[in-house]
Amino acid sequence: MHPLMMFLAIDIDRERREAARRRSLARRARTDGVAPRSMVRRRLALALAAVSRGSAAAVRRLDACLADELASRLAASR
Repeated sequence: MHPLMMFLAIDIDRERREAARRRSLARRARTDGVAPRSMVRRRLALALAAVSRGSAAAVRRLDACLADELASRLAASR
């Protein structure tokens, strides 16, 4: 993996979070007269998002481990 990929990923993540924040503010501004969403629904969405982020992190760690193992096998076969 290229050493600068981590910085690129961080930058993309920062841009996406900022875009999401702007969309959220715009959505709140448009829905001033609408009743707020259910707290249960919001908490469920946040919990599912946390599970999703956790599983994505686990998959990334597993992928890194498998890549390291594959690289070590290829290096040993030379």
